[in-house]
Amino acid sequence: ALQESLERKLFGQHLVKKVVVKAVRGFLNNTKSKKPLALSLHGWTGTGKNFVSKIVAESIYKRGLQSKYVHQFVATLHFPHAHSIDLYKDQLQSWIRGNVSICPRSLFIFDEMDKMHAGLIDSIKPFLDYYELLDGVSYRQAIFIFLSNAGAEKITEVALDFWRNGRTREDIQLTDIQNALSVSVFNNKNSGFWHSTLIDRNLIDYFVPFLPLEYKHVKMCVRVEIESRGYVMDEDILTRIADEMTYFPREERIYSDKGCKTVDAKLDYYYD
Repeated sequence: ALQESLERKLFGQHLVKKVVVKAVRGFLNNTKSKKPLALSLHGWTGTGKNFVSKIVAESIYKRGLQSKYVHQFVATLHFPHAHSIDLYKDQLQSWIRGNVSICPRSLFIFDEMDKMHAGLIDSIKPFLDYYELLDGVSYRQAIFIFLSNAGAEKITEVALDFWRNGRTREDIQLTDIQNALSVSVFNNKNSGFWHSTLIDRNLIDYFVPFLPLEYKHVKMCVRVEIESRGYVMDEDILTRIADEMTYFPREERIYSDKGCKTVDAKLDYYYD
């Protein structure tokens, strides 16, 4: 179900489809996992990070994101004040401990990691480590997903290099990006992962790069959204919406700077 949903609904992200399906399927089928699964999703806004975490939740739990075993944290909402970090650390540990005690197969999603105060996420390091039990609780069946814009520049740099050398984006392999991405995120002072022990101790299983979306992918997003709303397909409107998006770099105009983020709102305007 996970693979089918990603194939049908996610565009321009061959690496994401490959890595997420293998990682999640392998983890769920492993009855003797040594640690929880930790995925860190990186890329520009609108490239599909939230969308993928939603699809992962729907593939595991009947109620998807609405399941009581799925827990979402948004940095600017749940951890807004720098002076309250110690309080947040205690609350976060208590929340994770309590929920995994109730359901070992709990899913925790941390959004806006690039806006999280540095040092805060390290408080969950014990839960991601290779411990059999911590105070009588096993965390080995839990899943942690982190979403961040940090590292997007590095991902775009690799994608542009391939494009300028006449190679397709599908030629990009995880090995071309993953190490540079993890180093970039670790050294990014504006990221919640800045000098984090989660990276230092190799507790993140996969850094998953979301490539910037091209014009053709934006058109795919518009088409799917029109279909999902039950509207009559209008190729002229579809093209106009894709044309209205802004693209970068300024000269080549290859990638949409908002991905598919504003497609929804633009459809409201045209199909009012």
